[in-house]
Parts: sequence; structure tokens; C-alpha cells
Amino acid sequence: MKKVAIVILNWNGRKMLEQYLPSVIQFSCDEAEVIIADNASTDDSLAWLKANYPDVRTIVLSENWGFAEGYNKALQQVDAEYYLLLNSDVEVTPHWLTPLIAFMDSHPEAAGCQPKLRAVHDKASFEYAGACGGYIDRYGYPFCRGRIFDTVEQDNGQYDDVKEVLWATGACMLIRREDYWRVNGLDGRLFAHNEEIDFCWRLHQLGRSFYCVPSSIVYHVGGGTLPKSNPRKTFLNFRNNLTMLYKNLPEEELQHVMRWRWFLDYLAAVQTLILNGKWGDCKAIFRARRAFKAWRHDFDADRRQIAQTRVTQTTIPSRCSFSILWQYYAKGRRIWQQLP
Repeated sequence: MKKVAIVILNWNGRKMLEQYLPSVIQFSCDEAEVIIADNASTDDSLAWLKANYPDVRTIVLSENWGFAEGYNKALQQVDAEYYLLLNSDVEVTPHWLTPLIAFMDSHPEAAGCQPKLRAVHDKASFEYAGACGGYIDRYGYPFCRGRIFDTVEQDNGQYDDVKEVLWATGACMLIRREDYWRVNGLDGRLFAHNEEIDFCWRLHQLGRSFYCVPSSIVYHVGGGTLPKSNPRKTFLNFRNNLTMLYKNLPEEELQHVMRWRWFLDYLAAVQTLILNGKWGDCKAIFRARRAFKAWRHDFDADRRQIAQTRVTQTTIPSRCSFSILWQYYAKGRRIWQQLP
């Protein structure tokens, strides 16, 4: 069994592979096997790989299973102590893997970790999707150390300490194989978006933990599959976030949080339409609410199983007790260091 397998899930990403795979090969092959898992691409990704990197192992999936189930199906075919889930639009740096592996080897309580993510388009700034590790507030809204909503900080070394986080970004996550399958992997029903937050939260409730190790640095494009403002992405984010809350919230919090989310989600829809003129995103929020209501009870067994196996207290330190909306919009606290 190999120690580390870097698995890049590809879907019509030939241009991304052409641009960023060389850095992964150059700076990783001494420490890990690099594997491309293809989600039934219709471009020439596989032909390009065969012509340019014939020695790189490829796993060809039968259809586009999305991010979550795509990884589940690919990783069933990978035998390694650690999986490294890596987006195709990530540029890695020399020795990026070394501190991640060293941290995991010396911290058996950690299920996984992530590096510091900076933006490819502005290499002095954090990257939106991962920054220096992720958190959620009381109502399920995700944010990062280094990025809250649309406020993305420059990296001046202010978050260079190793820090426990609630979620490690799926763009670049090192995870123990045994922990990945401890919770049966990512929830494939979610397809994409919020799936890594749900995954990490479930492991937290089993007493496991996640960290950001900022001495490892990578650069991420972000939005490689769907652009940031996209009704499909809006739909998945809202539907999946509500589903994640339904699965994971303790019984004593569920009704309170869901009442507030009903109000906040419809407020977001109105704001999206009136202030931003985005009718497609507005409709996507309404559709997401309906879709969540339609499939909510499909996750009742998940709720029961999580409640029965939960070993942590109801409060997880990296799950914040405040409202990030209130802190950001009412209090004007736009950066991590200003939060309570």
C-alpha cells in the first residue's frame, strides 16, 4: 500500500490539466502517486493524458458522478494510507506535501488537513474557496480564515499558525483513508458544493478533527467547473447547505436554525433580485428550498445514525456560535481577526 495518493478528479478539464498538472508531477512524485480520475469527460482530456503523461494512472468513470460520488467511486480503486483530494485547477509549490504529511504522521487525532490556499490571479491574496481553513456559523453559513463572504484578505502572514478548523477545502484536502471510509466518504447525493463541509462535520462528531497547515502553500484558480455567479451553483449551495444542517444539527437546535434559515434564505432571494438584478439566482434559491423540502426525509436515517454515534459534545469549538451575517453586515467585522 502506498503512503499517499494524489487523486485529481477531472471533468472536461484538459486546459486545467495542461496548465497545472506539470507542477503536481514535478513537486509531488517523490512523495506520492498521482492519479487522474475522469468523470466521463467529453473533451480530449484522456487522449491528452495518454499522449503527454502515459505513466500517470487514470481511473475512467462510467458517467459524470459529480464531485462527491465521483471521488467515492474513484477512491474505492485506490489503496493508500492517505488520500489527497486535489482540484485540477491547483498549482502546487516545491515541498508542499512534506509539512502536510509530517503533520498527519505526528497528529493521530487529525482526520485530515489542508494547506494555505492563495489565489492564482492574485498570488498575494488568499483564495476564496479555502483560504486558511473553513468554519461555519450558527446558521450554517461557511467562511474561512482569510475570507468572509466577498472580503478576501491579502496574506501578510497573519494566519501562519496551525489551526483547527471545522472543514478543510475539497480543493486540496489530505485525509486518512480509514477516516474517509469511517463515514462512507462524501455524500454522493449532494453531487457538488458543501459536500466537504458535511463530510468534515460528520467526522468531527465522531471525535476526529481537521487542521490548516499554512507552511504548505498552493495556488487555486477557483470556479473551474462553474463560475462563482451561476444559478446551478446557487441552487446546489442552498439545497446542500440546508440538507447538511438537517443531517448534522442536534435535535435541540434544529427547529430554531431552520426557522431562521427560512427567513434568511427568502431574504437572500429578494436581495439577489432587487439589489443585484439576478433573476436566475433568485429563482435558484426558491428551487433549492423546494428541492430540500422534497427530499428532506430521505436523510432521516442519516440524522438518526449521526445522533446515535455522536461522541462529541453538542458544541464543536470550530463551529462558531455567532451569526456571521450579523457580524459582517451589522457589526462591520469583515476579517477573521475581528470576529468574537
